[in-house]
Amino acid sequence: MRNKGIIYILALAVFLIGTIEYIITGVIEMIAADLGVLTSEAGLLVTVFALAAAIVAPIMITLTINLDRKKLLMTTLGIFIASNGLMFLDLTYEAMLWIRIVQGASGGMATVVAMAVATRLVQQERRGNAIGVILMGLSSSLVLGVPIGTFFSEMFGWRVLFILIGVLSIVPLLIIYKKVPSIKEEEKASLSMQLCIMKNPTILTALLITLLYVGGYATLFTYITPFLQATSSLSMTEISGVLFLAGICSFVGSKVGGQLADARGVKFTIFLGLILQGVTLLLFALAGVNLIVLILVLMIFMLATWSISPAQQLYLVKLAPRNPDIALSVNTSFIQFGFALGSGLGGLVISRTSVLYLNWLGFIAVGIALLLAAVLFTKRSRTENSMATKSL
Repeated sequence: MRNKGIIYILALAVFLIGTIEYIITGVIEMIAADLGVLTSEAGLLVTVFALAAAIVAPIMITLTINLDRKKLLMTTLGIFIASNGLMFLDLTYEAMLWIRIVQGASGGMATVVAMAVATRLVQQERRGNAIGVILMGLSSSLVLGVPIGTFFSEMFGWRVLFILIGVLSIVPLLIIYKKVPSIKEEEKASLSMQLCIMKNPTILTALLITLLYVGGYATLFTYITPFLQATSSLSMTEISGVLFLAGICSFVGSKVGGQLADARGVKFTIFLGLILQGVTLLLFALAGVNLIVLILVLMIFMLATWSISPAQQLYLVKLAPRNPDIALSVNTSFIQFGFALGSGLGGLVISRTSVLYLNWLGFIAVGIALLLAAVLFTKRSRTENSMATKSL
């Protein structure tokens, strides 16, 4: 793959951004005590980051679509670094919320632009692999970033962690400055041209698929600890080990999904991922019978879910080749909304029934996503065949 080293540097930047987004979940009690707020209020520091990434980032991507991608990436990454430095100051809780909003907006933009830049630094047939590497950086922040960050926070305090991540982020910033070429759109994109993307029924259907498969994933995985406690006799230490393995599977899934999308096509990869995701959600109903089966099902579930993302991102890039940044940005927003939808519905199920029913709700969401994918891809194939026939 051409520019392989630069792609991995972009993935490093995304890894550091993802670590800053998720780290608070590991030290939330420490932050709440330090700021003198309730744990639920400290949890808003996670929520506002996600909302800024989901809402503010796409708007800013749209407004800056004609800017040099390299300069935009460096600017957003620079703002992200500066915001990490501000977290070290003895600020009020309200000020911290505003800083997290800035982190979410700048980090969300940097992540999307990094994916878009990656697709333009490699051969066309390797774009899926490039996106997979970037997403691997994001998934690895869950696998490595959060536990390592939590460990250092307990040793040196949570504020020091933000400084450390900020300093480390300077490394990819400098390499991007030296190695990434100037990247501009050959054609200027007007606001009306950009809005046409959201009016495209094919793109909207693809985004709905993202919302549903991520929602189906989040419905169960948000509450995976109580689910494992209810279906097994694992201790908390053992559950932590299982979740670490699950995180590794998400890491591998991102990489394999990108490679499979290049080798077999996005449609095959998305279909395979959705089918495996749906099947494993069904098998969770039987997983409590045997611990080995439970762990195996969870591993396949993570591999399948995370393999879909690079293929889905690449599919949207192909649907909007003139404005890939906007397509990627909006899809990233739908991923964030999917997490919110899944966790919200999952909480509703738990409050009214039992954690043991979460997999069924997830299966319904993924099942609908699979049906939409079947309809969408069949319709697209017919359209492409018809156009090919007319050209002859």
